[in-house]
Amino acid sequence: MDSQQDFLRDAMRRLNLTRDAFAERLGVRRRTLDTWLLPEASGEARAMPDMAQKFVSEILFREAEGHDAQKHHRPLAERMSADGRPQLLSVAQFERESLEELFRITDVMQPIARRHKVCRVLEGAVMGSLFFEASTRTRVSFGAAFSRLGGSVCDTTGFTFSSMAKGESIYDTSRVMAGYVDALVIRHPEQGSVAEFARATNIPVINAGDGPGEHPSQAILDMYTIQREFSRLGKLMDGAHIAMVGDLKYGRTVHSLIRLLSLYKGMKFTLISPSSLEMPAYLIELASTNGHVVEVSTSLQDLKGADVVYATRIQKERFAGENIEGYTPEFQVQKSLVDAVCKPDTIIMHPLPRDARAGANDLSTDLNLDPRLAIFRQTDNGIPVRMALFAVLMGVESQIARNLRDVTWRSPAFVGPDDAVFDTLD
Repeated sequence: MDSQQDFLRDAMRRLNLTRDAFAERLGVRRRTLDTWLLPEASGEARAMPDMAQKFVSEILFREAEGHDAQKHHRPLAERMSADGRPQLLSVAQFERESLEELFRITDVMQPIARRHKVCRVLEGAVMGSLFFEASTRTRVSFGAAFSRLGGSVCDTTGFTFSSMAKGESIYDTSRVMAGYVDALVIRHPEQGSVAEFARATNIPVINAGDGPGEHPSQAILDMYTIQREFSRLGKLMDGAHIAMVGDLKYGRTVHSLIRLLSLYKGMKFTLISPSSLEMPAYLIELASTNGHVVEVSTSLQDLKGADVVYATRIQKERFAGENIEGYTPEFQVQKSLVDAVCKPDTIIMHPLPRDARAGANDLSTDLNLDPRLAIFRQTDNGIPVRMALFAVLMGVESQIARNLRDVTWRSPAFVGPDDAVFDTLD
């Protein structure tokens, strides 16, 4: 990691320890640990002794050895495979252990994603980006992730610009593209279509969204973001209270996210939406049968007590003549609501894009400078997560650490000029 604070916070996340438990594990007072975690610019910040850093590293090493000694001896790519192929089609391919292992690989990618290091392990490899539905963040994020590992990208967008507009089948398109590229990232408006693409080839395929179905990489980066945010706050994933707001019927991001969150213990889900846009019953049942608490509501007042508020945009493009009842101008997550019912350390998330037009009733822009708003930290995490996915599916994850070199250009210390400083929550 590129700072003492990141190193310690990620150690707490990997070990699944609160600050109090972590301090006890290290044999130091909580106050001492707090001074090590303060921003470097703080007058009370203290450098962690070299001996303490070595001790934390040893603990992490032993923890990693313990994971390796468990029943999972096969490579991660095999354990998260789809029908034996190195493909990511659904979050159902993950168990908690494999998800945590992917996050450890994501940590290794952070210096590259932050423009501090360069790595060329995918030099010569070509990614085919097939987006038959509008996208900005996901398409560019996948392309940037592949490029930062040294690969190149062949990009196409829109159904009308593809041979499928001439009647070509999904099978033929996939098989032909697999002869041109080394990995495929696909978004399609029809649920199950990406799986059909994947069945026609043995090369890595990643589902970048299949209609109202799933968006696995988005859910993975959301989970990674929640864990990083919690590690800064000394919180654990187990027992967290997650509120999901908006279009829970057609919002594929929440469909994937609630599946991954259900891998943890003792979760509480508050699902808030207009009555016509409730979470599909099979997903509510999945979460409920795993021993979690699930509450369904139409009132934003029920955000009270949530550790995370995950807002979503109404997916009007997926409606088939439906009327939305209960979606009034008051149905908006805005600063006055957050200040009134949420905790000072509640994390506000959104998969983006959010509709910033007047009357859109989406996540309000008046939260932009609120440090609880994590949407840009969330999008930034998309790069290292997708880099980790490519590295695992293409079998190069073990080569990353020894192929790093310093960048030759100067990158900004902060990407956005108005980015909220998260450390004010500490």
